[in-house]
Amino acid sequence: MWILEQMGRAAAGAWSVAAQMAPYLLFGFAVAGLLHLWLPATWVARHLGGRGAMQALKAALLGVPLPLCSCSVIPVALSIRREGAGRGATAAFLMSTPQTGVDSFFVTYGLLGPAFALIRPVVAFVSGALCGLAVDRFTTGGERPAPAASTAPAPALPGWRRALRHGFGTLPSDVGNELMIGLGIAGLIGALVPASYLADKLPAGIPGMLLMMAVGIPMYVCSTASVPIALGLMQAGVSPGAALVFLITGPATNAATLGALGRMLGPRAGAVYLVCLAASALLAGLAVDLWVIPAFPAAAPSCHVEPASWMGHAAAVLLLAVLIGAKLRKRAPNAAGPPAPACSCRGTAGPGA
Repeated sequence: MWILEQMGRAAAGAWSVAAQMAPYLLFGFAVAGLLHLWLPATWVARHLGGRGAMQALKAALLGVPLPLCSCSVIPVALSIRREGAGRGATAAFLMSTPQTGVDSFFVTYGLLGPAFALIRPVVAFVSGALCGLAVDRFTTGGERPAPAASTAPAPALPGWRRALRHGFGTLPSDVGNELMIGLGIAGLIGALVPASYLADKLPAGIPGMLLMMAVGIPMYVCSTASVPIALGLMQAGVSPGAALVFLITGPATNAATLGALGRMLGPRAGAVYLVCLAASALLAGLAVDLWVIPAFPAAAPSCHVEPASWMGHAAAVLLLAVLIGAKLRKRAPNAAGPPAPACSCRGTAGPGA
């Protein structure tokens, strides 16, 4: 009976979080579909060709809004590299892109508040830019010449159907599994770990952040699915800074990202990538705990999930239908168009957007 009771509490907690985040996530999916039309992968690759500090900055900035997880960013980064992007630009794009996106921005805003919603893209840009500059500084050779400008006419923009298919088909199919797992973990934490239980058990300051980093770096979690997990951790007593470390390191890397980075840019670039990621996460976490929260108490994320309105519950039902429909269409043998490769975290990945 105890197990059934805890499972019921976990399911109720997961559904409550889903009802809170669903309106923001659905809106994020719609914006991501439009962004897919305005910034297709071929455009990104063409405009990031070349080398130098400016290219690293452009790559980090352009990667921030793109709704690509740490697996689906790999083929896009590979395309950028093949088009002539330097090591630094490729590394900057690989780091900044999976940390956040338009979909995770709205979910972060809904669950953790506006301060965290702004902090995440700022950290993604800064860490990506620093990583790109460091890779250019500490690695040499292997650069590719920038491609000649194409004289072919630009293809006409696809219509609203492609935006809908990407925003409510491809993207939900890519993040659906991780999103459901993230909600499940948040529900389990809420059911099994009493409120503030970890407050006096998790080491404070840098040791606690290092622990969150040790959990986040090898774990695969997309930027959207990491939000409910971070909320559950803070409900259990983890500091906002330590939760931010998890929000940075979890989406930014996994075994597939590191393996692809080593193949594309070399092992030294992979080491620089990890050092920059760890330093950026620790500095951001310390800044939040030691400066942002004390100076602006209102910026602290609310760890209490308010009861959702009927609109939230309706949005959660719609979100569940979108996720299930996207998975069914992806598996349908007669689905229109070639099947998209699955986003795998065991060494290979297909384009997720």
